Amino acid sequence: MISAISRFTARRPLIVVGVWLAIVGAGFGIGGGVFGRLVSDVGRVPGSESGRAADRLDEVAPRAETLTAVISGRAAGDPELRRSVASATRKARAVPGVAAVSEPLPSAVTGRALLVEAVLAPGDDQGAAAEAVAGHLRAVRPGTVAIAGGPLSDAEFDSQAQKDVAKAELLSMPVMLVLLLIVFGGVLAAGLPLLVAVVGIGGTFGVLFLFSHVTDVSVYAIQITSMLAVGLAVDYAMLIVNRFREERRTAPEVSAAVARATATAGRTVMFSGLTVAVALAGLVVFPDPFLRSMGLSGAAVVLVDMAAALTLLPALLTRFGHRISPARQRPEHGVFARVARGVQRRPVLVLAVTVGAILVLAVPVSGLRISHGDPRMLPGPTSTRQMWEGLTVHFPDRARWSGDIQVIARVPAGDPGLARLRDSVAAVPGVAEVRVDALGPRLTAVYAAPRGSSDGALAKDAVKAIRDLPFDVEVTGDTARLIDYRAMLVDRLPWAVALMALGTLVLLFAFTGSVLLPVKAVLTSLLSIGAALGAVVWVFQHGHLAGLLGTEGLGYVHLTVPMLVGAIAFGLSVDYEVFLLSRIRERWLAGDGPRAAVAEGLQRTGGIVTAAALLTIVAFSGFIFGGFAPIKAIGLGLVLAIALDATIVRMLLVPAAMTLLGRRSWWLPRPLLAVHARLALSEPSPELEDRPAGNDPVPTSGGDPEKGSGMSPAGP
Repeated sequence: MISAISRFTARRPLIVVGVWLAIVGAGFGIGGGVFGRLVSDVGRVPGSESGRAADRLDEVAPRAETLTAVISGRAAGDPELRRSVASATRKARAVPGVAAVSEPLPSAVTGRALLVEAVLAPGDDQGAAAEAVAGHLRAVRPGTVAIAGGPLSDAEFDSQAQKDVAKAELLSMPVMLVLLLIVFGGVLAAGLPLLVAVVGIGGTFGVLFLFSHVTDVSVYAIQITSMLAVGLAVDYAMLIVNRFREERRTAPEVSAAVARATATAGRTVMFSGLTVAVALAGLVVFPDPFLRSMGLSGAAVVLVDMAAALTLLPALLTRFGHRISPARQRPEHGVFARVARGVQRRPVLVLAVTVGAILVLAVPVSGLRISHGDPRMLPGPTSTRQMWEGLTVHFPDRARWSGDIQVIARVPAGDPGLARLRDSVAAVPGVAEVRVDALGPRLTAVYAAPRGSSDGALAKDAVKAIRDLPFDVEVTGDTARLIDYRAMLVDRLPWAVALMALGTLVLLFAFTGSVLLPVKAVLTSLLSIGAALGAVVWVFQHGHLAGLLGTEGLGYVHLTVPMLVGAIAFGLSVDYEVFLLSRIRERWLAGDGPRAAVAEGLQRTGGIVTAAALLTIVAFSGFIFGGFAPIKAIGLGLVLAIALDATIVRMLLVPAAMTLLGRRSWWLPRPLLAVHARLALSEPSPELEDRPAGNDPVPTSGGDPEKGSGMSPAGP
């Protein structure tokens, strides 16, 4: 199949390039409309108690958004300030779509601030009403006005998403170009991976725009999928261009070099892309629309990158490959081979030390605490963050980003049992105050304001206690949603892990023809993920070194971070595993023994895997310096996972494990030979093609690991 794709792109390169230009044009043109369709709400669990109650509320009593303005900088009783605020609130009340505007409330803590709240009537034009109200209040003089909430905060989240994407690309692209120039030593060879990365970004916008018509697309999705598209596009393009330059040494004809590069590195890219896509697709088992859409869109973006690397890149190499110089001959005993041989002398010691160190890094994960978050996730200059800080200083009793605990009872407001329900809710520890609101003829809500934050122990205990009361009610609100979300993660996480692991095991079995190597790959990937998440908890939850990243210890990790870091890091970890195993397998099939194959495979891939990892780290690092704390956390987690995987895991852990396994690494029971032959998508190996007939050192008939691998000698 890969050879057929290569032949078509070689015969029709202009058609292939034209198709991709149309795709990219549509992606950046039409797909750019996704920025206007992003949503900031995450963490709902459809079908849960909180989800059902929230849906019922939305049907009968659509949520009335509230804007909060903190006016500070002058004494609350200043006559000039009072007159200006009175004029602004009078104008705000006259804005169409405004249900109510509160009287200014002076700060009882500092006496140097006023609080004004504006309630917007439910409807589709809340954005316009919010901007009009904000305009009137921001005109208050003297003093400083910070207003946010509802559509204003949603707009800030959307704007921050666009700024973060632009900033990340501005920071990463020049650095990546310089690194590619160093790796390839030529502008054309260095530019091709970046060109594929641009195609990946365009495809990302197009994919997300399509998904936005069938499901919600989060503000985080545009950032995460963009960084993923860039990182993988560069990885795949680098691998193929590097192999093309190697093949040019023995195949002067460009078309022959392209065919060989596609047959070998292209096969690696195909299996790598499918593996990463499967890892991300594991997120579909979660009912949360955000995780599910992230899994689907992320997998689609990976497949776009893979398709571009397998079609567009060979077409471009066919047209311009004659301008790319062949690679220089690599030394047979370079630094990576020496590292491998050093590991092979003490494999047990190396394995014990590396696994122990990684487990120590993963220890903080045991104290992981997830939350919906608060405005501290945004940068300091944003209005939402400034409003929150103003509340914290001047109105600490109102500095609660979460809403009330909402208890929905299917009874009319005059039902005699409602008073007992209200009194019972009010008596629950952790409930500060209670109010009752009639939502319809047979639907009433009891709103309970929790003490402390929505993710605090008091609020969570209050929700559990209310749910245990002997009343036929449903409980929703931020705290209830968080409890249901955690329960959903506990319930579905084993299924997600099983799907990711099973898909990876099958694909790596097809790729390697081994039973044990896929298991080893899954286990080492889990180690990298644990260490990366441990670092995220240590920095963003506990606050260690958080100031260096422009954030602070939040006391929690945003609920989107663990699953996204886990799924993406797992895919990328196996990605580099495939790169390494492809060359080790080539040398094994070419006749090298187990130790020599590992050392030579590491030598041949060490440089390109290190360069690919460094470039991917650069791509993700741009988001560490963005605005959203969750995106910073995801960026940091992925950077650390990639760094650990490309160094500790690939250079130490894998050689040590494969040395201990020896020939067993390639063990394949006889009953699975036919299965592997169907799944392998094997292409002729250039190294095997060049060897005389009858010199195949790999027996194909046995299942005994000491007598042969039992695998087909087809090349990668």
